[in-house]
Amino acid sequence: MSEELIRARGEKAKQYFLEGYNCTQAVVLAFADRCDIDRDTLLKLASSFGGGMGRLREVCGTVSGMFIILGLISGYATPEKGAKKAAHYADVQELARRFEAENGSIVCRELLGLSVKRQDPTPDPRTPQYYQKRPCPDLVAQAAEILEAFLAEQ
Repeated sequence: MSEELIRARGEKAKQYFLEGYNCTQAVVLAFADRCDIDRDTLLKLASSFGGGMGRLREVCGTVSGMFIILGLISGYATPEKGAKKAAHYADVQELARRFEAENGSIVCRELLGLSVKRQDPTPDPRTPQYYQKRPCPDLVAQAAEILEAFLAEQ
């Protein structure tokens, strides 16, 4: 897969974020063409994970988005106990490792430099100042690029 296609996937995700979708939704929407699920269901599935899971500032929503898409593309749908489950979890851990290698963490509050563990559930307005102080648009693009490259390797 070419670097151009990887970057295009990242730019698509970033654009969705800039349109107002949360970080998880932006990543999953960028991969909607790879999933056998309708757009509204995909968006609803991802809606709870923005802001590090509903602004709890836990696992970054971009990382959750990668995991959701990975599950839809190559996850399992039976009560697995063995090799298939272990292989899937190994892929999840590899995606997390790649993201963390680039950013130092997969935790939202750490990526944003926040000391609070939870925030008011009301999202911050998407103003120019919001985008200037947050790495989120770039993290969204990066997560989509990491996932696109990973899927191309498979």
